[in-house]
Amino acid sequence: MGKDSLYKKSDINRLGEFSKLSGEAFRAFVNFDHKALAEGKLSSKLKELIAVAVAHVTGCPYCIELHVNQVKKKETTKEEMAEAIMVATALKAGSALAHSVNALNAYDETGDDELYKASYFNRLKEFSSLNGEAFKSFVSFDLQAMKAGKLSVKEKELIAIAIAHVTGCPYCIEDHVKRAKKAQVTKEEMAEAIMVATALKAGSAMAHGINALNAYDERI
Repeated sequence: MGKDSLYKKSDINRLGEFSKLSGEAFRAFVNFDHKALAEGKLSSKLKELIAVAVAHVTGCPYCIELHVNQVKKKETTKEEMAEAIMVATALKAGSALAHSVNALNAYDETGDDELYKASYFNRLKEFSSLNGEAFKSFVSFDLQAMKAGKLSVKEKELIAIAIAHVTGCPYCIEDHVKRAKKAQVTKEEMAEAIMVATALKAGSAMAHGINALNAYDERI
């Protein structure tokens, strides 16, 4: 491998080495991954769309390559994929913005021992006066990303819930679970979306293990 190249499609072939290096854990994850992505209350197509979206948040190029190839096999259009990626983009940016309410609390030295309260989210609107143009631009983008298009509002909210569990944003989880319920998402469907997110978040760590193998082998 060229020393300046950190990612190659062909490197994914090294993933199987973990079956020898950490066999039981590796096989347990592969089993979980297959079950999380299998058809259930959610279609395998929607699960792969969720996987593609989550991979754009974890920043795993191997996962993007793999799940885009999988989602194409489910007769997903490029437009559907693009909408899923826009939801991921809105949620990844939105989690940074949502946490800004904590920054406001810290700056104002509120003295509250609670770091997260649902009511803190009400401070978000203060950014309309603190940094109005940027705030309004994001809100406009977020509304566009989440409205029905090639994907339904229900599908987008399921993607949003999955992404919120990867960004670790409690405000986003609270908000999008409520929105998902209004869109007739069941608890079982929500749980399946969260399992896909879990598989992808763990999978991105495992996939990056390929780079660890490459780095290790270059140093011995």
